[in-house]
Amino acid sequence: MSKKTPTVIGITAASSGTGKTTLIEKLIPDLLHKNINVSVVKHAHHNFDIDYPGKDSYRLRTSGAFQTLIFNKKRSALITEYTQESETLEKMIAQMDQGVDLIIVEGLKEGEFKKIEVYRPAHSKKKLFLQDKNVIAIVSDERFDASVPCLNLNNIEEISHFIISNL
Repeated sequence: MSKKTPTVIGITAASSGTGKTTLIEKLIPDLLHKNINVSVVKHAHHNFDIDYPGKDSYRLRTSGAFQTLIFNKKRSALITEYTQESETLEKMIAQMDQGVDLIIVEGLKEGEFKKIEVYRPAHSKKKLFLQDKNVIAIVSDERFDASVPCLNLNNIEEISHFIISNL
């Protein structure tokens, strides 16, 4: 079902600890089973390293390289060092392989793209869908009336069907 331009859908929440990663982790195999190829963008709110002191890649990156590509026959990682904080989600997605049907963005609740909000009353501080016109559905462990569809957090089939209907 590959298209030229993948659909971008965010999985977001007002608070951390609501289950975004767990939901995505369950959705990916279900979507793959339905022949939907998926890539994921994980937004980090803080500095992060995928390599560490003592590794050759770390030494090369910290010596001043703009980009460091680490790869073998099964995996690769491209590390890019930016001098300014001006990179956008659109620029990052443009660098990704576009031969997928769907790119799921975890986090980045301020983004201007379709989003599914994970809302769990026991963990969530507020309802994003009340202010964000980009929220197209809510997944929750409780049913409630909303201006967008409210899907069962524990029904992966229902959620993946909704996502597929939005591709």
